[in-house]
Amino acid sequence: MSTAEPRDHLPRAEDFLLWPPTIQPWGYRIVDRLFAHRVIPRGQPKPFARHAEIAPRYAVDGVTHDVAAFMDRNFISGLLVLQDGAIVLERYGLGLEETDRWSTMSTIKSMTAMLVGAAVHDGAIGSIDDEVTRYLPEMRSSAYDGVTLHHVLTMSSGVRWNEDYADRQSDVNRYSKSMADRVPGGVLKLMASLPRAHAPGSTFLYNSGDTFLLGAALTRAVGMPLADYMSAKVWRPAGMEYEGFYTLESEGGQEIGGSRAGMVLRDFGRFAQFVLDDGVIDGERVLPEGWVAAASTPAFRVPEPQAGVTHYGYSWWLRDGCMSALGFAGQRIDIFREEKLVVVTLGAFPQAPFVATGDKPHRAEVVAFVESVRALYA
Repeated sequence: MSTAEPRDHLPRAEDFLLWPPTIQPWGYRIVDRLFAHRVIPRGQPKPFARHAEIAPRYAVDGVTHDVAAFMDRNFISGLLVLQDGAIVLERYGLGLEETDRWSTMSTIKSMTAMLVGAAVHDGAIGSIDDEVTRYLPEMRSSAYDGVTLHHVLTMSSGVRWNEDYADRQSDVNRYSKSMADRVPGGVLKLMASLPRAHAPGSTFLYNSGDTFLLGAALTRAVGMPLADYMSAKVWRPAGMEYEGFYTLESEGGQEIGGSRAGMVLRDFGRFAQFVLDDGVIDGERVLPEGWVAAASTPAFRVPEPQAGVTHYGYSWWLRDGCMSALGFAGQRIDIFREEKLVVVTLGAFPQAPFVATGDKPHRAEVVAFVESVRALYA
């Protein structure tokens, strides 16, 4: 019998998408303790310039709110605004510290998609019209036959998928449990077992598994772990302040290209600035010329527009003049290229069944706040 020693009681990793509000703010700060992960090494940090602080105000139902009210009303853990490459607003809440790596949720999908552009620029990927099975031959004779990198970039693989976070038996929760159990090859096996629902390229259906395959294909194409490629192409050159991480499907295994990576708030902002700068860092082009423009060109109209978006591009959500990376429970990066503006909001929106209305009111309020920031630079 072992001696009674102090130990942390950690939240169950397999319940990651089902945590109650009391656990969310802590759990989102310790994802690397719950899942296998691989560090994204940093280089020499490059500090941001800081300009005069802004004080946006916005209205909801006829009542005007300031920044403090916005954070309190919407369970906001991190808020960062960059204008022309300088910080004009930076706030932390819910116990988040400047050095804490908060979960990216699905905003990492948009970042992984940018790495595909880097691989095209490097010649490691010949074309995004290449079939997924060219890089992942183990997916042959599955519903992914005939599916291209372009299809998975635009969530149009045609494969049947259920992204219902509240349903323990949904595909996304089976995918999540495989990661929590650290099953080698488990996610690939799950993806290969799915049936086809539509012809590839014909129908938009949000599918976190598609981005897992995109990341896995990218790993094979560049011949190195995704975390190392992210480090070489963006993290080190852009001067990220802290190491980030990708979660893995198993110990030492494939990175999860589409969810629950981790990084500090200002490094979310640095990645967004990299996109705003058209994939150029210190005069060196990382992304092909025109890649950001292509990524922000609508590929599909979103069937049920929400959170202020109407269309989907290369793993970026789109609306008039804005490209957004969106993630579960309130993670959001909004990039306004014309205004040279970035707004990053990190949060812990309570989820069903713990709140009857779900998080739609909070997502709508974030859009209202972001638009109030945008109006300052119109």
